[in-house]
Amino acid sequence: MQSTKSLWLLRDCRTFPKIVRHFQTTKPHRDPHTSIDPSEVTHFNALASTWWDPHGPSRLLHLMNPLRHDFIGSCRAAPSRNQERGLRYLDIGCGGGIFAESAARLATTAHVTAIDPSSEVLDIAKYHSRRDPILMEPGRLSYQNVSIEGLKIPDKDEERYDVVTLFEVIEHVTNPSAFLDQVLPHVHPGGWLILSTIARTWTSWLTTKFIAEDVIRLVPKGTHEWEKFINEPEMRAWFTRRNGWTDIRSMGVVYIPGLGWKEVPNSEQWGNYFFGVRKEA
Repeated sequence: MQSTKSLWLLRDCRTFPKIVRHFQTTKPHRDPHTSIDPSEVTHFNALASTWWDPHGPSRLLHLMNPLRHDFIGSCRAAPSRNQERGLRYLDIGCGGGIFAESAARLATTAHVTAIDPSSEVLDIAKYHSRRDPILMEPGRLSYQNVSIEGLKIPDKDEERYDVVTLFEVIEHVTNPSAFLDQVLPHVHPGGWLILSTIARTWTSWLTTKFIAEDVIRLVPKGTHEWEKFINEPEMRAWFTRRNGWTDIRSMGVVYIPGLGWKEVPNSEQWGNYFFGVRKEA
């Protein structure tokens, strides 16, 4: 049984008080059967119509998408089981489909299942996908208006996924530990869970909350709750305690105005980062 002890922020800070990120929960849970925060769904519903505007509120997600594929490629380049068939993807919290569409177009992809609890955002995703005949091929890309708790747990390995993605998702859920417990059964043995999120540091508060949301309005105000951010060592410790998961790796990235997102060594300790972990075959 997974311990319910909180994972503490290890880095000392003399100027500011230490902040605790509970992997168990961050606020009273409205519904014990879901990790969805209704206020988060409402926030992203309001952004639905602008999701595919490359210069709109989702601009940073569009710019980050190539790095998502780069990180998945670097993880899958590690020794693992042989892959003779096309890859099956599960994109959780897919939003308007930025990553799901790009993954479905790859020659190495067999199928992409993309899920999101927001029906309004998924309507945008489905509408946009109809513009590409490749995405309309039977079995290529399917969208489901469901949370991870509502997605059927596979009965056999053939129904699991080679790559399960959580891009900019886990910092928006109420109970990250329970959420991840629901995610893990969907990963195929030898497959990868890939996520991206933000470290909970004073640097990330300054850049992500204060500057990006309040000063230059690069992202809509209220997009992030700093207290929900999870540090890379906390994420690593959570997976280290679980049997059957290996090859943990991470990559820090920084947004540079005019240049986009760039990999910056060790920046996973204080800002945005990718995180990957493989399920033992």
